[in-house]
Amino acid sequence: MYQASSRRVVAVASLGACGVLSSCLNILRPVHKFSVEAAGPAPNYADTTHWAALPCHRTAAQQRLPGLPRPAFTPADTVADVFYVHPTTYFWRLGYWNAPLRLHRLRRFTDRTCLRNQASLFYDVGRLYAPRYRQATLYSFFATKNPSSPLALDLAYADVKAAFQYYLKHYNHGRPFIIASHSQGTMHAQRLLHELIDDNPQLRKQLIAAYLVGRKVKPHEYQHLPPLRDSLQTGGIIAWNTASRGTEFAPYRGLLVTNPLTWTLDSAAAPASINRGGVPLTFKRIDPHVTGAQIHHGLLWADPTHPPGYRHLHIPGEKDLAASYHIVDYNLFYLNVRENARARVRAWVRQKH
Repeated sequence: MYQASSRRVVAVASLGACGVLSSCLNILRPVHKFSVEAAGPAPNYADTTHWAALPCHRTAAQQRLPGLPRPAFTPADTVADVFYVHPTTYFWRLGYWNAPLRLHRLRRFTDRTCLRNQASLFYDVGRLYAPRYRQATLYSFFATKNPSSPLALDLAYADVKAAFQYYLKHYNHGRPFIIASHSQGTMHAQRLLHELIDDNPQLRKQLIAAYLVGRKVKPHEYQHLPPLRDSLQTGGIIAWNTASRGTEFAPYRGLLVTNPLTWTLDSAAAPASINRGGVPLTFKRIDPHVTGAQIHHGLLWADPTHPPGYRHLHIPGEKDLAASYHIVDYNLFYLNVRENARARVRAWVRQKH
């Protein structure tokens, strides 16, 4: 999804983020009907190889940017946990509605893209847990009338739910936690919050924040988990979908948008000067002041000019949607998100003691 050789797939992925169906999706259409058997065996989360990240195990999320200082503590010593759910990386037409875990090439691709560019920013925040799961093919998000689509997404969610339940039973031990996700991962994280956390007083107390990035999240999505309105509030949700300044897209009006430079919900423009640093998809440098940010009608506007490495997609046939920055929702605000997650952990500790 992040490599130059995958540009055609990147364009399709952006269409998915924006809900636009294109004929080019035929290249991704599964050749068979959905079946649980075709998805392969369910993950066994007692097996450490079924996790993309676990504390004290080597992971792609450990990769560090040049010039990024190491913290004074190790992840095993931190107060909090982070449960991260990666986005869609299954684009190849292999005939499956869900990606079997035996696809080693896909696992490596997920690690060197999502784990490196997204999960790494949470690696110094807490003990990192990132499950591998039988993710639904990208095509599932477009073929909404195909009865296989919801089945594929339900199967993917069942894996994520099982991973979270295993984490709670065997790893959590009452520790506070952050949930972080992107795109398809956020769809599953949203459902986790609905089914397991929103009505659970104990888990609500343990929740520091949920970073629900790259999907449609409503301001009143949950009964007990409010949108967080400043940089240190805990026990609620954070969300945004990034697009080029000037973009208008009616389906996103009314959605929750958090400004990741100010951590507020107002429409005031945040200047690029307070952007501590973005990280391009190459993961080779930190770019201070890469973009400003402003909330506008359900979208987070970013500046259209910046250094190379922050790919945006022009959406064919959509005159109102100029460009989506879906694949760099985290990258554009990398250091700000990293520092905010650490600050919220400290705030949670102060509140509880």
